[in-house]
Amino acid sequence: MPKVSDKNTEANSVKQIPKLFALKHGQKRVMVNRYKSYKLMLDSACRHFPTIPRDAMTFQTDQLDICEGQLVDVTPETWDKVIDSITSLEVTRTALSLPNPLPSSATEAIPSRSKNVKVKLDLVLTSGDTLSVRTELSSRVQKLVDYVARKSGNCSSNHKITWHGLRLDGNRSIGSYNILDGDSLYFLMDQVGGKPVIYVYSPSDMDVSVKLTLSPEWSFSAIYPIVTLKQDNGEHIEWNVRTHQDGSLTERNSGLDVSYLFWEAKTNSDAFPRSPASELQLVDVFSPTSSTLGDMDSIVISVDKVTVYLDNSLKALGLHTEARTSFITYWLPSILKHEYIALRFVPQLAYERAASLSISPQPDIVTRVFMLFRGISKENLADWPNAQMQAEKDVARWADVVGVDLERANDTALFRVLEWGGMEVRV
Repeated sequence: MPKVSDKNTEANSVKQIPKLFALKHGQKRVMVNRYKSYKLMLDSACRHFPTIPRDAMTFQTDQLDICEGQLVDVTPETWDKVIDSITSLEVTRTALSLPNPLPSSATEAIPSRSKNVKVKLDLVLTSGDTLSVRTELSSRVQKLVDYVARKSGNCSSNHKITWHGLRLDGNRSIGSYNILDGDSLYFLMDQVGGKPVIYVYSPSDMDVSVKLTLSPEWSFSAIYPIVTLKQDNGEHIEWNVRTHQDGSLTERNSGLDVSYLFWEAKTNSDAFPRSPASELQLVDVFSPTSSTLGDMDSIVISVDKVTVYLDNSLKALGLHTEARTSFITYWLPSILKHEYIALRFVPQLAYERAASLSISPQPDIVTRVFMLFRGISKENLADWPNAQMQAEKDVARWADVVGVDLERANDTALFRVLEWGGMEVRV
């Protein structure tokens, strides 16, 4: 990438500065607003790269001559002098020196001088949003978990809390970890890939093997029909079914007749997201444990318009009437809890790396549709200008994003497989 000369900074200031900006970390690239405020850019980076603790996040650039071709930290005090002269930033994780926690035996034995001492803590959610709270050092960590659960409307048992990368025990006191006033604690939430279902259609009756292998970031939480669960660098299952021309299936081990194969998975937030540096960034990266939606890859729409938008989008993605109806009615209760919804469909190749599907004999066409969505409050709509505009555009674009061959997907003379599923990204 051509270097931007420091001498040209003043001259460049009279030119029109792009409103958008690129953030990069590992294999992931996202387009964000060009914020003149360091704090706002940090907030945006935390939303898009939630696996990096806020206090460990650093921006770097090599685009100025003064960098001499090396990545150099951009500090808050130099932010306003640099931001208009560069086009992107590397988001890196700084190694933190971890304060030594007190031994677990100190859970109850808090020094008397600390029992009533209060500290102010920043509780950072997966979305990058921050809740500030004052609490006593003698309070248990679980009290903070319950507080975040109430504020976010999610079950507290799904939350995990870390401090400087250390997983905290809910039964221990805050003071037993030497947590200081002003420290930040980070919350992760186990998320559920809700009701992916697999339809198998063949022009004549045939025996079919359907194998599904999950990345280590996921574990099966439900399967139907029930089959043996195996473990080998990720959980995997295999259904052996007999297809019928009416679209129904017979699971051969149990003899059950079903309309489709069902699976559900929960995220393993302790697993490290897979993003191999050796892989070329040819497709979107989908990580179950750190799924994101951004202004440039999603649409934002009011809840009262969601059902029509989804029906049109799913039709453009090759889902038949029953599949569209099942999809929408399954997610509708979760959607109706919000004012606005941000949603996007994951490219099939990216989804395949998280949930690999192997079918024998090989189908003529496989269509896998997986949606990510999250609630957006009215006061945060200003952060989603492009996503709101994209909601007004032709939904047919999702077929290109996902990679759907609509003509072949609807050809009843072919051996076809259709899967739909989704996940609400909790904050």
